[in-house]
Amino acid sequence: MQGKFRAISLSYKKAPVEIREIISIDELTIKSILGEISEVLLVTEVLILSTCNRTEIYYSAEQNIDLEIIKLIAIKKGILNADLYINYFNSFENEEAVNHLFRVSLGLEAQVVGDLQISNQVKRAYQWAADAHLAGPFLHRLMHTIFFSSKRVVQETSFRDGAASVSYATAELVQNLASTIIDPKVLILGIGEIGADVCRHLSETDLTVAICNRTKEKAELLAKECNQTVVPFSELKEAILEYDLIISSVAHNTPIIDKELVGEKDNGFKFFVDLSIPRSISPEIGKLSGVTLFNIDEITDKASAAVEKRKASIPLVETIIEEAIAEFNDWSKEMEVSPTIHKLKNALEQIRQEEITKHIKNASPEVQEFAERFSKSITQKIIKLPVMQLKAACKRGDAESLIDVLNDLFDLENTPKEK
Repeated sequence: MQGKFRAISLSYKKAPVEIREIISIDELTIKSILGEISEVLLVTEVLILSTCNRTEIYYSAEQNIDLEIIKLIAIKKGILNADLYINYFNSFENEEAVNHLFRVSLGLEAQVVGDLQISNQVKRAYQWAADAHLAGPFLHRLMHTIFFSSKRVVQETSFRDGAASVSYATAELVQNLASTIIDPKVLILGIGEIGADVCRHLSETDLTVAICNRTKEKAELLAKECNQTVVPFSELKEAILEYDLIISSVAHNTPIIDKELVGEKDNGFKFFVDLSIPRSISPEIGKLSGVTLFNIDEITDKASAAVEKRKASIPLVETIIEEAIAEFNDWSKEMEVSPTIHKLKNALEQIRQEEITKHIKNASPEVQEFAERFSKSITQKIIKLPVMQLKAACKRGDAESLIDVLNDLFDLENTPKEK
């Protein structure tokens, strides 16, 4: 395996929502970091994943630069003292980092185990890395191995069966809360991936649901799909007073819903559900009379019984991961001898061309064409066994001695590079 793949991870396992929202990185900031990180730090590959539950940076570098990356994030986020947050991060290296990325991507590390939303989030993170030219052969191969493993999980296990996700857990909670209210009205603020999924889940109920979104056209399309209504974003304050259950999944650096917007007067019984990181509903809302506020950590504790069914499939998923990592390790080890194989091919090709030039330069075109085919066939057969032996030695972990022998025999260090 490549000896320099690393990862740092801040997740719900160590960091409460108050910390996660500070470190969380939005799409524009991620792209900004990707655009300049290779200029300020010695990295070759970088993937940044930031969701409600985690902020993680995977990178390839000769030296451990975890602290430098955390400080770079702090600068981008305007955090004055990055040292306050270092202990919330976990570090992984080499195979541990690979294994962690597998587990995250397949949903084993999700708050709601098996949550499907992480798959799309990982794919977006990979696309951003590729767009920034920070996904080299190692990361490309790793990600495609992960995507293939994800398909195996769907086809071979029950790990993705059932409706267990943050959005579904939210829909279940809303239905339970709505049962305590006469003629309950539900308002969904923000229709990103999670918000839109909540709308779709609730469309299967008898609840009165309205959608409020900055982009009205997007809200109207989803409302038509789900047979729901639209509240203009400009009427948010009035809607908050009118609706009984407000679900917010807005991507914003500061709370959109605060005490000033809700007001201090008697609100009756009103429920707020904040699915955002950073939080889009001020925690102070929960202190108002008659108001109950749920955050994303509390939501995931209420996931349905489908989670238990998924947990039973975890050993099968882990077996798939083990098999995929073993295959990936074989490829990675072969990559280590790839330069030697190319040098050997170039050395033999140089010998072939020199001999062809020496012996048949005055031959007819027919003879020259035959000699080209014949000599290439011979060199291909000659190189086949050394290549097979090199790859086998890789799997045994003792390719280094064979590389040294080939270097000495063919003087590969002085072989001209392929043109």
